[in-house]
Amino acid sequence: MNYSETFKESINKLKFEGRYRHFKEIERRVGLHPKASLRVNSINSDIIVWCSNDYLGMSQNNLIINSMVNAVKNMGTSSGGTRNISGNSSAIVDLEKELAVLHGKEKAIVFSSGYVANESSISTLLRILNDVVVFSDEKNHASIINGIKKSNVTKEIFRHNDLNHLENLIKNYPIEKHKVIIFESVYSMDGDFGDIENIVNIAKKYNALTYLDEVHAVGMYGNTGAGIAEMMNLQNSIDIIQGTLGKAYGTMGGYISSSQEICDAIRSYASGFIFTTALPPALAKTATESIKYLKKSNYERILQKQKTITLKKYLSKENINYLDHNSHIVPVMVNNPIRCSEISNILINDFGHYIQPINYPTVPKGTERLRITPGPLHTDKMISDLTIALKHAFNKTDNIVYKKYA
Repeated sequence: MNYSETFKESINKLKFEGRYRHFKEIERRVGLHPKASLRVNSINSDIIVWCSNDYLGMSQNNLIINSMVNAVKNMGTSSGGTRNISGNSSAIVDLEKELAVLHGKEKAIVFSSGYVANESSISTLLRILNDVVVFSDEKNHASIINGIKKSNVTKEIFRHNDLNHLENLIKNYPIEKHKVIIFESVYSMDGDFGDIENIVNIAKKYNALTYLDEVHAVGMYGNTGAGIAEMMNLQNSIDIIQGTLGKAYGTMGGYISSSQEICDAIRSYASGFIFTTALPPALAKTATESIKYLKKSNYERILQKQKTITLKKYLSKENINYLDHNSHIVPVMVNNPIRCSEISNILINDFGHYIQPINYPTVPKGTERLRITPGPLHTDKMISDLTIALKHAFNKTDNIVYKKYA
């Protein structure tokens, strides 16, 4: 058997369909965000980054940078091990306390990433509940989907934000049966919002736990940046809130916040928590400072909203097709994988604007897009220049006939 040939064929299939992922080598520069350097063959060129999840530029905030530098000098670069062996630092305990307060919960536990937080927490939660059925929005993130798969429990997938479909599914099960509804507050590829209030009402009616993924909302929404649930005054109605430190907070890591019992059970049984090296204390300390900063400062959130409105005005003026769900995420629709990649290449090679193409399986086939996340540090001139570049790229590729892939 020729193993190499099998792997090569799998890669060639992706290339043929326009779905092969090219990773640009980017060098970020402190104090210059959203500007960065693109490195090609050891040659650097200046670019402007439009697709970062560092939504508020907090990784470039001087207070946060100095916090990290000082914490590394005081605590070093590593946690030294897993939480149960040698990595349970005071910094990570303080971070969990801060997260619990942020979401109005009894407790929080921190993981190495948002993905791990979801996969580990969901799979563990469902295994502990044992005879349980889980109801999952069809547009939930891969980390949620994989967490459900690992648990091997009964699952029901409801159409995106379709509350009638959810209720029709959930009412088929006895009221005493364990149930969990898992959904997101901001869906990252379309930029739309989950119907939190009505899902909560259904959960109460049918005695179900609610698990809300707020990774694209924490830091961004609510008076203290706790997310959409805070903005809607529904935090107390959600059983488990999951979030990340790697997006608006500008650091790294993921977490859940919930009751003492739920957090303790997941902490005690989740292999993704037990058997992985803990976050370095310097990173935990810095994340805590970022959370505290954004609890008090609305400046970055307000400015980010203004830039998003400006971008949408420019796109509308040039008749560039985009999805508008009133969030901070602006998907420009291309609807073909090869054209999407070509437009992305034109933007970066000819104009110095960096936006990675989004293709299947991240989004359904035929809905390929350029996902733009304008931030508070993008200028109006940058936005104007980007719109001109997008218009040029669409026009340049407009008369090309592209294959459609089923």
